[in-house]
Amino acid sequence: MGNGKVIRNTLKMDIDRNQTSGRKKEIKPDILREFQVSFFAMSRLVSFPWTYLEKDLESNTSSDLISNILKQTCLHSLCRKFPPSVRFRKLFLSELIKRQEAAGCDPLDELYDALAEVVGAEETTECYKSYLLPSGDAVSLLENVALISEGTTGLVTWDAALHLAEWALDHQQAFTGRTVLELGSGVGLTGITICRSCSPHRYVFSDCHPRVLQKLQNNVELNGLMEQTTPAVSVEELDWTVVTEEQIQQIRPDTIIAADVVYDPDLVESLVKLLSKILRCSSPEVLICSTIRNQETYSGFKQQLERAGISCRVITEPVSHVFPHNRASSVEMIQLYR
Repeated sequence: MGNGKVIRNTLKMDIDRNQTSGRKKEIKPDILREFQVSFFAMSRLVSFPWTYLEKDLESNTSSDLISNILKQTCLHSLCRKFPPSVRFRKLFLSELIKRQEAAGCDPLDELYDALAEVVGAEETTECYKSYLLPSGDAVSLLENVALISEGTTGLVTWDAALHLAEWALDHQQAFTGRTVLELGSGVGLTGITICRSCSPHRYVFSDCHPRVLQKLQNNVELNGLMEQTTPAVSVEELDWTVVTEEQIQQIRPDTIIAADVVYDPDLVESLVKLLSKILRCSSPEVLICSTIRNQETYSGFKQQLERAGISCRVITEPVSHVFPHNRASSVEMIQLYR
């Protein structure tokens, strides 16, 4: 059984058990889940629901809520298996202690024990981030701590990948029973989410950077996708500059997706040429999701599409907020067609 299946529904079950643990004042499960979701995705600490915690501590000197938050984060089995970075856990625990002490709450030995344990841990260049799905599953990914490392940005998850994954969860029928090719899969968040939730027939992850491909392969295996027969999953090297129409025809994709691949002007030309080949030899649905960091680069991409005879439609409908990420970022999703 895959690692993802092992932890199915345990997160929600743990919260339910905490609700019946004897505390007279009900702990809202959505608050516990919000702390949990933010913790495992290593969200910025300012985005946590600290205001609710402060209000609770003002009216109650018990440390029950902090204890339950601790159980759903640092003491949870998911943290033991796929821990966020040492630095992040130190900051999170220190923040909990600061707020507990400021409120004059009953001391909580487990909180100080958890901090002592993480203080003694060695910091590494890699850490796990886990993204909780509505089904109760978690997509756990080994990512680099640094945003840019080893000459690539492909070793971390970016906002466009999270947005595209949320769109997929809202439009599962767009992938059900289909062969999906993902360009520039990075560490695999979008694809693993689709494989877990949308029932594709086949899913092809692809990238060209050797280090990214290795981490992508590890994350696909980490989430148990290689252990199952449906969907059929593969991780393939796909160099946009040399890929042939024959290679595309062998995959025969019904749907092609890509997230955060329009950021480097030097790559845009080869991407547009690849998309032209794809649309020339087949008629898949093509979805590109981009964080617009440089308007000139993004406009140049659209202009090259137009010159290649490729039209685009901007997908404007909102997506459900499943994963914590920076929603102030300018993210645009387009559908391409001839």
